[in-house]
Amino acid sequence: MSSIHVLDQSTVDKIAAGEVVERPASVVKELTENALDAGSTRITVEIRDGGIALIRVTDNGEGIAPDDISRAFLRHATSKISAVSDLDALASLGFRGEALSSIAAVSRVELITKRAENVCAVRSLVEGGQEKLTEEIGAPDGTTIIVRDLFYNTPARAKFLKSPVTEASHAGSLVEQLALSNPSVAFTFIVNGRTRLVTSGNGSLKDAVCQVFGREITEESVPVSYEDGGIRITGLIGKPSIGRGNRGFESYYVNGRYLKSRILQKAIEDGYGTKLMNHQYPFTCLMIETDSSVVDVNVHPTKMDVRFSDEKGMYDAVRTAVSETLRNMDMILHAEIMTRAEERRARREEEERRGRREEEETQKASSGRPAAEISSGMIPEEELPPSEVPDKPVPAENTRRETPQAFESRRIEKERQAAFPGVREESAGHYEQQTFAPAFLSREAKPLRRIVGQVFSTYWICEFDDKMYLFDQHAAHEKVLYEALMKQYAEHEALSQELLPAMIVSLTAKEEGILLSAMEAFRTVGFDVEPFGERDYAVRAVPYSLVGIDSGELFKQMLD
Repeated sequence: MSSIHVLDQSTVDKIAAGEVVERPASVVKELTENALDAGSTRITVEIRDGGIALIRVTDNGEGIAPDDISRAFLRHATSKISAVSDLDALASLGFRGEALSSIAAVSRVELITKRAENVCAVRSLVEGGQEKLTEEIGAPDGTTIIVRDLFYNTPARAKFLKSPVTEASHAGSLVEQLALSNPSVAFTFIVNGRTRLVTSGNGSLKDAVCQVFGREITEESVPVSYEDGGIRITGLIGKPSIGRGNRGFESYYVNGRYLKSRILQKAIEDGYGTKLMNHQYPFTCLMIETDSSVVDVNVHPTKMDVRFSDEKGMYDAVRTAVSETLRNMDMILHAEIMTRAEERRARREEEERRGRREEEETQKASSGRPAAEISSGMIPEEELPPSEVPDKPVPAENTRRETPQAFESRRIEKERQAAFPGVREESAGHYEQQTFAPAFLSREAKPLRRIVGQVFSTYWICEFDDKMYLFDQHAAHEKVLYEALMKQYAEHEALSQELLPAMIVSLTAKEEGILLSAMEAFRTVGFDVEPFGERDYAVRAVPYSLVGIDSGELFKQMLD
């Protein structure tokens, strides 16, 4: 075994930097929080190549005194606290004094700062933790910090970075969170010379939410106002109708600090209770204010984790605030009732669409492709179990001459033939869907299956062997659509239906990063998406097999 020795300061700094600087977004977070602590009202964050090549944070805050610049890059040097007792009344976002030293240890840093009382600004260059230059220059009040070539001297860390698009989305998400927690500060976020986010800084949380998440979510959100036991909760929460497929839209802040907490996450979701469907998560933007002495923020160098001295009290307060707000919310869905003429016209248009679809299927069949395709014209016969092949497909030319009643009856019958998911018995005595169970869907079992009836125009009652099954016919149809879509995706044969006019969607930074990194997959499945200015995108075409489904909701669910 080798002898014990003390590591040199450069190695110590690089190791310590690994806890604070995980990726470019970490640098953005630390520098922007420093700008907020300096009393800034305008902050501009610019990145290039995902923040790996360059990160520039400019603010109009109070600046750094010339005599303090050298000390600012030393480890555990801070102006936020002077003793451990100050942690009990912490009012700043930063306090550990590790950010600048950690960033400077693994990059090339340029600092330009000026206080209002000084005539000139000071420019300082630091590379790999070593000060290279300090000089006076002309610059406006405030501070600009430029970070170049992140991890240039720690290649082991650099190789774990994701693509520039992914890193940019993480940085953008942090800027959005900081903009939401500080609606009185005007934020600008620029990626590769393109402005991605601008907030007004007018102090309105609703305006900030609109600028970050878009108009739809803002209009479907309601204000929260609750206070009990020294805990005050304000902000906005979304109606259950705008539930999303992941927790990316759950935002909450404790004393202005953006963080992640399992306790708060569970309290929010328990507050919604059964008002959200399974695997759906709410939109929330909650501001939680409490005595700083009951919150421990000194848990991890990233300051994203906190501990509460009264976890149950915090959980109860957040859950109650959410549940009471939802209880007072208008949960009644308002729908316009079509007249008989409008209903007939809608039915006629639907028949014509189906007729055109079946005509195209017939043309494909005559050109050598598989003939009949079940239900919505998507799954070739050879792809289905023997029991799913229709005995005699209906000629496409007869479609338009059918009465609405005959057409609906034929549609239901085709849906019945299209999907009969099997079942397997569970230990609890329930039955769980399992696609294409051989015993249930085999050709030999076909005479034993019998549809007894239909309930609520939704469920089929099916008799098989000595058991009775209930099937959701719409879920079965969705399964057919899904299998067809996946087959088209695998074979790169997806057809698209153009939308006139195009559907415009506003994306968050994270959603935009996901879309850009997965654009080829969206195109392969049948979407045609292109930029429409800032973070808006125009969806000009959707998968042909999914025409009639809410394209906007489908697109967002695929992003989730």
